[in-house]
Amino acid sequence: MKAVLKTVIVLSLLGVAAAYAYKPAKQYLADRNKVSWETAEIEKGDITRYVNSTGTIEPVLSVSIGSFVSGPIVELNVDFNDYVKEGDVLARVDPRLFKANVDRDEATLATRQAELERVEAQLRQSLNNYMRGKKLRGDDKDFMSDREMDALTYEVKSLQAQRKLAKASIQQAAASLETSRANLNYCEVTAPVDGVVIDRKINPGQTLAAQFQTPELFIIAPDLRKKMHVFASVDEADIGLIQDAKDADRPVTFTVDAHPDEVFDGEIEQIRVSSVATSNVVTYPVVIATKNPDMKLLPGMTASISFEVDSTTDVPKIPNAALRFFPDDVMLVRESDRHLIDGSAWKSKPKTDAEEDENANQTATEKAAAEKKKNERHVWVVDGDHLKAVAVTIGLTENRFTEMAKGDLKVGDKVVTGKKD
Repeated sequence: MKAVLKTVIVLSLLGVAAAYAYKPAKQYLADRNKVSWETAEIEKGDITRYVNSTGTIEPVLSVSIGSFVSGPIVELNVDFNDYVKEGDVLARVDPRLFKANVDRDEATLATRQAELERVEAQLRQSLNNYMRGKKLRGDDKDFMSDREMDALTYEVKSLQAQRKLAKASIQQAAASLETSRANLNYCEVTAPVDGVVIDRKINPGQTLAAQFQTPELFIIAPDLRKKMHVFASVDEADIGLIQDAKDADRPVTFTVDAHPDEVFDGEIEQIRVSSVATSNVVTYPVVIATKNPDMKLLPGMTASISFEVDSTTDVPKIPNAALRFFPDDVMLVRESDRHLIDGSAWKSKPKTDAEEDENANQTATEKAAAEKKKNERHVWVVDGDHLKAVAVTIGLTENRFTEMAKGDLKVGDKVVTGKKD
């Protein structure tokens, strides 16, 4: 009997102990299995939107210098990267043949001038004979017959014609001489502008053949220190933003691989309307002007460009990680918000064929409205043991933050960015 009583008392004590330990144990297990969330605060600050692109650095002007005459190169006075001034002799073609042509044409011109002098002397004598004959015939008609007078008259006219021909021959010889002198001068290849020799395509002793086309000998780039151009290709989807940025005179920044720790400034100088289509992708050339006082920017360098296209100041900013997050367990979300768990209100997802056909047949107004609706998003905040969705309307986006244009959140509120492991 005593053993039974002892057993009852022990069981009773165990039951009481279990009753007292149940709630703490349950709370411990609940706390142990409770999900912890990574959160970030909504901040206040400035947001700047950029459009990124790549481009190539080129001189503002590249002057190609060729030769109009053919022959061996007997003198080469410049090399790559040399600075030259307008009129400097860059190279010289062997001038001997062209000098011989000048000598020949000078002799020809002298011959034509002597011929003119001879004809004019004969013409003066013929005129004197004509005047004498005319005077004799005036004194006595029988002194000179009509035939003799005709001979004197037409001799004068013949010599006058010969004088015209001699003068024309002189002009022709003078033109030939001018051509030969010009060709002789072309033997000296001179710089038409001040600049830097960025390319040299000939070597000493090389023979030029300019009969069919003008060979390119040098390329000179003037004013490399004053201004350079960066040629960027901008996608057609962003060109409207670039146009607005140009109208607002917004700055452009870029870097080059040669100086990765230095940021260069520029400005949009030109947006060209000549589009380029490559693999069904349409781009537009945008020309950026920049200074180059230290000659760090060289022709052909690749630039990584950032166009500032829009900005806003002193606005609430949501971390982009919060906009990308959505829960992966429906039981962690309030029942009223569970239909948003997959981000279906805004997230891009595969569409059925019917949906594709429906989107393809949308009007321009419907497409614009659909694009505008993409700015309506949801972020998640901790609400007790569950997550609550909060609707927000977003604005400008940058690397880490996005502007909150509308929403029932304020600066300092915490939004969920992920689940802690």
